[in-house]
Amino acid sequence: MQERKKRCGDRWDAWRLRDLDPVHVMMPYMFGKRTENEAVLGEVLDLTEVDKYLAAKNALNPEFRYTWFHFIAAALAKAVLLRPKMNYFIAGGHYFERKDIQVAFNVKRKFSDDGEEAMAKFVLDKEGESPMEQVHTYVQKFVTKVRSDKAGVGVDDMLKFLSHLPRFAWRLMTWALRRMEYYGIYPKSLAVDDPCYSSVYITNLGSIKMNADYHHLFNWGTISFFVVIGEKKMRPFYNEDGSYELHNTIKVGLTVDERIADGYYFAKTLRLVRKMFEHPELLDLPANTTIDID
Repeated sequence: MQERKKRCGDRWDAWRLRDLDPVHVMMPYMFGKRTENEAVLGEVLDLTEVDKYLAAKNALNPEFRYTWFHFIAAALAKAVLLRPKMNYFIAGGHYFERKDIQVAFNVKRKFSDDGEEAMAKFVLDKEGESPMEQVHTYVQKFVTKVRSDKAGVGVDDMLKFLSHLPRFAWRLMTWALRRMEYYGIYPKSLAVDDPCYSSVYITNLGSIKMNADYHHLFNWGTISFFVVIGEKKMRPFYNEDGSYELHNTIKVGLTVDERIADGYYFAKTLRLVRKMFEHPELLDLPANTTIDID
């Protein structure tokens, strides 16, 4: 976490942003809810260099293989670290900068229609080792746990208990929790494992052979950044002379709250992600290593 002195208006999980320009001050009040301010971006990413990078890592015969999902999760965490506005959110009419970088995703206990999902949340150590190793280690431990234990993980047990409440109790509880969120006093014990209280939420639809370019944001929680991963596919890349080569690619859809930054900022963030796909070895460097994209 950042070393800052806590001030009135700060939250347990975020610093309140002050000295904003008048346009941003009024946007939360004039432009409606988070789901009414979605900006949708699509990007086809070349996996050629990533495939080579992963093959080299897996040649060492690790017990738990490195995958392109690990790479994408690490690249997104690194992008949020180097592009801090991607970690902003709006709550209670105010702008905040999240203290931690958190990547949320779901893990299937088993691939079947009735297979339960467990909610995971990876927290990047900003001063720690490479993002790739951090993600790989976290996912290995988490997947091993959820696929071997019958017990719930993180928020799962709490949700199972709450699911038995009657409807009037749900209405009363959610009204109270939304008011607490508005005033920045939502309980940490509930938010810490909730994927909607994250920097970025990843849904890996490609793993179930499904393609989609868009997923909405949520008005619940504080998340401002959602990423959909599609299925890997060979696509043509054209040369200046009209010839082309087929490359292994993956398409990602990104949905962001457009109030947290402008189009130029989002475009530059995508340039950073592309550079990491072109030079995947950058994710082997310590997490706080800067990357030049200018």
